[in-house]
Amino acid sequence: MQETKNYWKVKINEITEKKSTNQDSEDQLKQIKDRIKKWEKDVLEPWTDNSADHNKIYQTTSDINVKNTYTMADVDNLSQNLFPGDFPYTRGPYPNMYRGKKWTMRMFSGFGTPEDTNKRLKYLIENGQTGLSIAFDMPTLYGYDADNKRSIGEVGKCGCNISSLKDMEILFNEIPLRDVSTSMTINAPASILTAMYASVAIKNNIPINELRGTVQTDILKEYIAQKEWTYPPKNHMRIIRDMMEYCTKEMPKWNYISISGYHIREAGSNAVQELAFTLANGFTYLELGKQAGLKIEEFAPRLSFFFNSTMNFFEEIAKFRAARRIWATVLKEKYGVEDNKALILRFHTQTSGASLTWQQPMNNIVRTAIEALAAVLGGTQSLHTNSYDEAWALPTEEAVKVALRTQQIIAEETGVTSTVDPLGGSYYLECLTNELEEGAYRYFDKIEEIGGVINAIEEGYLQKEIAETAYRNQLQIEKEKEIIVGVNKYNETEEKPIKILKVDDKAQEIQIERLKKIKNERNNDKVKETLANLRRTYENDEKNCMYDTLKAVQAYATLQEIVDVGRDVFGEWKEPQIF
Repeated sequence: MQETKNYWKVKINEITEKKSTNQDSEDQLKQIKDRIKKWEKDVLEPWTDNSADHNKIYQTTSDINVKNTYTMADVDNLSQNLFPGDFPYTRGPYPNMYRGKKWTMRMFSGFGTPEDTNKRLKYLIENGQTGLSIAFDMPTLYGYDADNKRSIGEVGKCGCNISSLKDMEILFNEIPLRDVSTSMTINAPASILTAMYASVAIKNNIPINELRGTVQTDILKEYIAQKEWTYPPKNHMRIIRDMMEYCTKEMPKWNYISISGYHIREAGSNAVQELAFTLANGFTYLELGKQAGLKIEEFAPRLSFFFNSTMNFFEEIAKFRAARRIWATVLKEKYGVEDNKALILRFHTQTSGASLTWQQPMNNIVRTAIEALAAVLGGTQSLHTNSYDEAWALPTEEAVKVALRTQQIIAEETGVTSTVDPLGGSYYLECLTNELEEGAYRYFDKIEEIGGVINAIEEGYLQKEIAETAYRNQLQIEKEKEIIVGVNKYNETEEKPIKILKVDDKAQEIQIERLKKIKNERNNDKVKETLANLRRTYENDEKNCMYDTLKAVQAYATLQEIVDVGRDVFGEWKEPQIF
């Protein structure tokens, strides 16, 4: 274990030194550099003197300058990191990767009532989906029941509505929880939804220690990017700490935090910021687990990651490779972790929602295919492909089938799964991987100077960094320095309407009626008792709140009733002004 003081500065210096001291022979490098200079003078310059790109500067989305060509002179230590499944896992977490097992095809699904979403999940399973991924509507994400006035017009519109355990029972009706893994994109009420999922399993005589899947839980990225929180940061982190303790003991196959860079990227960050802020959040959860008395080797394998895949093809592949390298290196050097299973960063990928355009929506099929291919070449463990109509509405069955088929075609027809990390050794890709790694370490150092991620959130530093990047990117599009086909180039005057999925207000009516019935039929004295116990637990930082959350859920206390206990005890969070 390295001395942790100034650790990030030490790593930055190491990377800088590597750039200037390539491990290949000095004579060989000198020959290459001399040949490059001669080629540039004799071949490149005469060719480009009169061309359109003569003075053009090429950059990635992270403002990394892209050279005309790359050689071994641009890559340090190319002879290292040769093997997949070997530390620091740059070339992949497993030795044989997709030869041994294809990535999980996990399509993000959810709309309307639990019945509606249950039907869609079964449809996807019938068409070859290998893992479930549940989207929840805005009321659920914020911890409001369907009958709350803030929920009016939003029930079931952007995901499935869950107001009580009864809804969760319907959602997973006749779905074999023993055989499939389930991912739930929920953060602020993650402990409650986890308790509901576990309760459904218990009702179906499935031991909860057999449950496989992921709940997102990543409240830090909510403050940074997505803005769906309830309590102040320190209170949310206490609940997550309790989840980590509970799930480590009771649900050992359950990934209880999916640290999400996806929403950071969708908010407008570049690739370096997505990489750095996501991993910085991951290190914060490591510290949280340590503070709870857990061993990193015990809980680190249960931390998964969730990244975006956008249109800058090679930068995205490099980002995934750099993420694995950084995570493994930091855990080994800074935290003294030796267990290989704990060193491996595993991640889910979703293609970019922000890259989808409502103009010429069929173009989105191509965008999604390219982004999905980048995720596969970067070594993802599971993948969601967006549907071409999602800039218009929630996807239709036809659109979601095309999105699933995109993954299946990549897996079965392209041959890219035949070898591990097929782009490894590319001078350009290796150089980009190094550049992204260095950029991330510089952000880690800055965040530490501020006092850590939570301080950086409370001061608005991370939010401001993303906002400024998003603003610059939008200016690039408006000035046509960044081309979006069908938007600012090759656009059409008339757009043909497409068939879209419409979720009407019937879902809201159904959910409100179900809530009324539940409240009339349940044992309300039992509900009051469990909520009172939960309150006392929230007020005592030394008690684990998951056990009382489970009891409240199983008494059919509603989502909002449980969340409101926390609102009353902890208060609500107000974001700092950043401009």
